[in-house]
Amino acid sequence: MDGKSLRNFEAARSSRPPLVRMLAIHNQLAEGRHPNCFKLGRELEVATKTIHRDLEFMRDQLGLPLAYDRVRHGYYYTEPVGNFPTVQVSHGELVALLIAQKAVEQYRGTAFEKPLQSAFAKLAAGLQGESGIALHELTEAISFRPQGLAVTELDAFQTLAEATLKHREVRFEYRSLKKGKAEERIVRPYHLGCLANQWYLIGYDVDREAVRTFAMARLQAVAETGAAFKRPMDFSVADMFSGSFSAFQSGKVERIVLRLDVFAARLASERKWHPSQRIEEKKDGTAELRLEVSIAPDLENWILSWGEHAEVLKPKELRAKIATIAKAMVKQYKN
Repeated sequence: MDGKSLRNFEAARSSRPPLVRMLAIHNQLAEGRHPNCFKLGRELEVATKTIHRDLEFMRDQLGLPLAYDRVRHGYYYTEPVGNFPTVQVSHGELVALLIAQKAVEQYRGTAFEKPLQSAFAKLAAGLQGESGIALHELTEAISFRPQGLAVTELDAFQTLAEATLKHREVRFEYRSLKKGKAEERIVRPYHLGCLANQWYLIGYDVDREAVRTFAMARLQAVAETGAAFKRPMDFSVADMFSGSFSAFQSGKVERIVLRLDVFAARLASERKWHPSQRIEEKKDGTAELRLEVSIAPDLENWILSWGEHAEVLKPKELRAKIATIAKAMVKQYKN
């Protein structure tokens, strides 16, 4: 085995979560077995330097009474130690941890599943709460049922994430909804965002000389160009999407007013669809919902999803657009 292969082999072996290793070391110390670095490294399949670092962490960071016995050539506790000082979590923290684990499940069957599950396993390793509630018990009480998830390649996501963090220009093939053929884009990535279960890349399109939003599910052949860039100091994702209903942008922000029947009024009041949302309830149980957003396809689709339960009152242009779409749907279903 050459030097490079040996280093890769050692890295793979040392990938065992540190807390798991330290718990194994603690068990031997608590039993008075006086383990040394060579023996522990052989048993845990890691380098002796890794064991040294674990022992130093246990002594300096966890405050365990570690000492070395030169006669018995091993480590021991200078005073009794009860339970290993793992991270303590409260009821609320445990539930939050479970929710994070359940949120990971929305990527089941995608390229993200394995690395996300691995990361969560490392976070959860060694957790020992005083709440008296186990994670497996909470799984029966909380669940997620995601819908319409986009399929995103992990390699492309990793390339874009690294390029975004390190301010490196990228090149990729992009197929917009309006065009059937993919086109090459050269982009300076500013931000990656997840909206409604779909990832988007926000960046400066070099050829179009403007900031654009790209759905990651529609790009392919991602690669760095080798060029570096500086992200503008005045760029702000919050400002960029402040007037957007979701991922689309159309510039002008307008006041949108919808009349909701009793059914829609009850549902709409249960959720915060947009920060600008205002709901005025009427005596008959209906309501008027007001939004300060730009008119874009995602807003139109959301309004149409209410069916006959919602009616656009303002602005007139949006009311006419929804009416035109509704008439086309009626015509389609008459055929």
